Amino acid sequence: MINSELIELLADYEHKRWSKWQSYLFSKSIKNEDGSVTIPKELVDRWNRQIKTDYSCLSETEKDSDRNCAKELIKILNLGDKNG
Repeated sequence: MINSELIELLADYEHKRWSKWQSYLFSKSIKNEDGSVTIPKELVDRWNRQIKTDYSCLSETEKDSDRNCAKELIKILNLGDKNG
């Protein structure tokens, strides 16, 4: 059963995941004088490849990144079961 506490836990996780990604993205990008950023071509190429690749075809290293996110979600869902 989905409850409001679980929704908040998952929303908090999602915000932290997104914030971590944005921080990483900006750390790899070139900051322009006007405050915008430019993503290096090799990263754009890599991320476009990953976007177009099914999970089953990713490298083990790439899968590990997704597995780590899945483990965090499982922790949250287990906590939600205890509270719900």
